Amino acid sequence: MTKKSPDSQASAAAAPSTAGEPQRDKPAGKPGKAKAFDIEAEILPESIIDAAYHSGGYPYGKRMKRKRYSRELEPLQIELQKLTRWAQKQGERIVIVFEGRDGAGKGGTIARFTQHLNPRHARVVALPKPSDTEQGQWYFQRYASEMPTAGEMVFFDRSWYNRAGVERVMDFCKPEETEEFLREAPVFEGMLARDGIRIVKLFLTIGREMQMTRLHARWHDPLKRWKLSPIDFEAIPRFDDYSRAFDAMLARTSTEAAPWFVVRSNDKLRARLNAIRHVLRSIPYKGKDETAIGPLDDKVVVSVARYLDKGGEPES
Repeated sequence: MTKKSPDSQASAAAAPSTAGEPQRDKPAGKPGKAKAFDIEAEILPESIIDAAYHSGGYPYGKRMKRKRYSRELEPLQIELQKLTRWAQKQGERIVIVFEGRDGAGKGGTIARFTQHLNPRHARVVALPKPSDTEQGQWYFQRYASEMPTAGEMVFFDRSWYNRAGVERVMDFCKPEETEEFLREAPVFEGMLARDGIRIVKLFLTIGREMQMTRLHARWHDPLKRWKLSPIDFEAIPRFDDYSRAFDAMLARTSTEAAPWFVVRSNDKLRARLNAIRHVLRSIPYKGKDETAIGPLDDKVVVSVARYLDKGGEPES
């Protein structure tokens, strides 16, 4: 990705251990292929625009209509209110983790979850990079302090899984630290689950050309440019590195207590609706209206086993 600011430069990716990680048969990306993408260009090449919606093997040919989306969203948001009232009454603690590539739509999806919820009982956590003090602590410590109290739902807009994605690819941690994280994350989540916390983990995936179009749109929208960080400018050049890192993360940290589900997000509207449906179907709250929730689209929300069996994260 072309970006002239020196702040966009980052160090080379790490090469952590691949022991126990899924083996990929796909060829590595061709060097220089990403140079065709210039975030500062006024208009993207037609080849990128044409390929965006279907990139990464997206299963639908056309985008969902906004009218249908609005019609289906309202009853789901009503069900979310039922869920939060039930959690308050029962003293339930719920954690929903959102991970995925830059531009995958995590923030927008979380916004539709929380749009009509009482912020005193539904809290979003999006932590900045760790302070000097936090860097000297147990890695999971600052995340543990954000866990919900009784009657609360917490949405993590990125989480402890930074270590398996951004930190690994950008060489912000040592390979042995990544390996230790991949061993310890299931243990950490197992402790939370045994203490009664319900954990739902959603990984939002998009194709390479779709990521290009979304990052380009952010750069050219003065109201959204704040969402771009220096790390985002490395997303396209390191697309394949992220693919390998995410596949390892999904394979090694999906457990019975805290399974991963993959949400195909090239179509933001379908992704938002089905992410909400998945959460509502995952938690046994009182008064659940199955008709209002509707069927889960299994082309959009996919189990990790099925996703990895089909090849996992796309490569260029």
